Amino acid sequence: MLAMRLHRPGEALRAETLPVPRPGPGQVLIRVLACAVCRTDLHIVDGELPDAKLPLIPGHEIVGRVTECGAGVAGFAPGQRVGVPWLGWTCGHCAYCRRGAENLCPEARFTGYQIDGGYAEYTVADARYCFPLDGGYGDAAAAPLLCAGLIGYRTLRMAGPAARLGFYGFGAAAHIAAQVARFEGSEIFAFTRPGDRAAQDFARRITGGWAGDADQPPPEALDAALIFAPVGALVPAALAAVRPGGVVVTGGIHMSDIPAFPYRLLWQERVLRSVANLTRRDGDEFLALAPRVPVRVETVPFPLRQANEALAALREGRLSGAAVLLTGA
Repeated sequence: MLAMRLHRPGEALRAETLPVPRPGPGQVLIRVLACAVCRTDLHIVDGELPDAKLPLIPGHEIVGRVTECGAGVAGFAPGQRVGVPWLGWTCGHCAYCRRGAENLCPEARFTGYQIDGGYAEYTVADARYCFPLDGGYGDAAAAPLLCAGLIGYRTLRMAGPAARLGFYGFGAAAHIAAQVARFEGSEIFAFTRPGDRAAQDFARRITGGWAGDADQPPPEALDAALIFAPVGALVPAALAAVRPGGVVVTGGIHMSDIPAFPYRLLWQERVLRSVANLTRRDGDEFLALAPRVPVRVETVPFPLRQANEALAALREGRLSGAAVLLTGA
């Protein structure tokens, strides 16, 4: 099979021909149809997330079809279309797993990080952490739902009810979560890189709401703000934008250092919290909700061999929506 592999952080992925993997007990072998490109992939490739398995096949927004089931697999059969998310395995017995907070499991392993992922023509995955996918979305459109959608959904839920909701960074995750928020009645305020008119036009088209520069205040105080851009300086900016009692949620796995800020920005019971990973419950809830909205996913397709070009486009901010690698392209 063709696979795009990372051998050393900071270097380009290498196109390699590898044996098709075999599923072990509890695993399914999946023929990859599409794999979206996530900012977390970029953090791994650029060395901003430590301790990745090397060499590594990145990618954790995978859509494919089961071709073989390992011993003990129940609920999946060859030919079935499935989605594979970031959370690839948990211990199942720690205090976090027992209380439904498996996203915080200290032994968790993640697809495309400690487990080879979807930048390849085939992958294996733990069947317990795969989601069945119906025919509501095509392969390319379904792929970003598996992380941009799921993490965006969890970030949105962490904010609680918000009549006026801000989005700092308007890429793959934000453009999905904003549609859910609008469906649920929120007025949307999108903040982009200063002067990025294309991104602001994209945000207005998706949300019908206000869009402006991230270094400027919104026209009115927000009830909550979600930060998807990995820029620590946005934390004090978002705190300044929310009303007393408002909530700021950081949705990324990596962020540059947060600069010092005066206590008055946090005072008056403002809340600052982070999101870590996802749970299978998030997946079940979001994948049932998305077609009801309906969420429309904006994608930019790339052939699998052009994974480095897709990562570069994301790194340089040249995408509106989500880049998706297609194995048949």
